[in-house]
Amino acid sequence: MKRGMLGEALVSRKTCFYKMNSESRKNLILGEEKFRYFCLEFLKHSQAIGDGWEWKNVEGGEEGYLSKICYQTRAIDSDHGKMHEQEDENAFTISEGNHEEEDSCALPQGALQSEVIHYEYHVLYSISYQAPVLYFRASFLDGRPLTLDAIWERVHDSYKPRLLHGPWETITQQEHPILGQPFFVLHPCRTNDFMSSLQGSTSR
Repeated sequence: MKRGMLGEALVSRKTCFYKMNSESRKNLILGEEKFRYFCLEFLKHSQAIGDGWEWKNVEGGEEGYLSKICYQTRAIDSDHGKMHEQEDENAFTISEGNHEEEDSCALPQGALQSEVIHYEYHVLYSISYQAPVLYFRASFLDGRPLTLDAIWERVHDSYKPRLLHGPWETITQQEHPILGQPFFVLHPCRTNDFMSSLQGSTSR
């Protein structure tokens, strides 16, 4: 990591920890060995249910990360001229309208009048934050990337109100620490809030 990026990360981490109570700080910190252990346990469950997560090793090093690829179809309603999103429960976005769920981890078939979006998720261990961090990117099948505004618009409805209060402090775009490519990232200090809102939505 470049010195400037490391400095920014440390400042951001200090600010984040300052806003959190002691219990939240304790829950956030996770050692790298524990991260790898929980990843292996997570992968066992993922393989059992077949939802597509895998571990990617970094060539020439000991680093690695969780990875998953999904596709989302936004079909055009020819009767009403509206867009309807189709995805599975593992996708990062929200569905609109009534539809049958389909496996979004396989490229949808027969999507001639649909807008298909390719999502790639990575979960990395952050030394700066001592916690897992979700990096992801999204693009159309022709390679055009989605903008940050488009990503904000696709956030799950259960979390969107909180996102609107501080979008730049929640989901932003930055360089992938391993690949060196632009990715979107969910700020580590917002991960617990985001997951809690999704769990609450699922329980309802």
